[in-house]
Amino acid sequence: MLRRRLLDYHDGEEMDIVVLIKDAQLRPSKNGKQYLLLHFCDSSGIIRGNFWNATSQDADRYVPGTLVELNGKREEYQDHPQIRIYSMRLVDEHEGYKLEEFVKSAPIAQQQLKTDIENKIAEIKNENWHAIVQYLINKWGEKFYSYPAAKSNHHAVKNGLAFHTQSMLKDAEALANNYPQVNKELLYAGCILHDMGKVIELSGVMGTTYTPEGNLIGHLVLIDEEIILAANELGLDSHCEDIMLLRHMVISHHGLPEYGAARRPFLLEAELLHKIDDLDASIYAITNALQQTEPGKFSEMVFSKENRKFYRPKFNTSLNNIDNLE
Repeated sequence: MLRRRLLDYHDGEEMDIVVLIKDAQLRPSKNGKQYLLLHFCDSSGIIRGNFWNATSQDADRYVPGTLVELNGKREEYQDHPQIRIYSMRLVDEHEGYKLEEFVKSAPIAQQQLKTDIENKIAEIKNENWHAIVQYLINKWGEKFYSYPAAKSNHHAVKNGLAFHTQSMLKDAEALANNYPQVNKELLYAGCILHDMGKVIELSGVMGTTYTPEGNLIGHLVLIDEEIILAANELGLDSHCEDIMLLRHMVISHHGLPEYGAARRPFLLEAELLHKIDDLDASIYAITNALQQTEPGKFSEMVFSKENRKFYRPKFNTSLNNIDNLE
């Protein structure tokens, strides 16, 4: 008999289930006491829950990356699903559970992601761009192909960073084929490097948090620094136009300063990179919400889309097998 997963439960159903704590924050409550805002996950996805009247000892006990046996009931609060927690206990490492069983992965195998991205690197014929992209993939590849693309928003799954990159490269190829004035090689290089700084910004796959470098500097500046270091290591002129263009691609890909961009996009390819990045992140976030929505109903609010809710049509079956896309 298959074990039910976290998102297999519906509102009103009680559960007794082993899950992974993805995030935990100790916060003050209105009555002057404290509570733990927890995000639980397994291979099906993520759902939040509040552990009321928490102590500092509870905060030390229930930390990200910890397995717990959760007893509670799924319900809805302010248009968001959550778990009403009855009780929790730590799961001992000798109980036979493996952490990797509780981490959702991208729907495409890691080896396929590697092959697709390496094929696009081979298409970058500009010697400076190719050398830097290849150098940084060699340097950070192990983390790049396994890390999530975010802590909680889009592609926040194992292999999510590479999955996001691969998807963007597909969009970039289609757009560059439609608009011959686009420098396809620069766009490919930007797609591959734009979020690579997240291998430094984020702590890893299990219990993902922001590192000190992530909080203080951020992935745009971190990858810009990596490009300079790579150029120096490779004996390239870091002030030549090729390198400046590549640096501009990564520092401008968030589009606006209020969203973290160090510069607005001033290149056609940089503007496209920003649009492709936003498009892929939006489609992922909306799809993720719709997958957890019954046909004929609206999804929960999607934070990254101005807290809008999205409708899942009754007879649209395209979402049914999305996890099996290759």
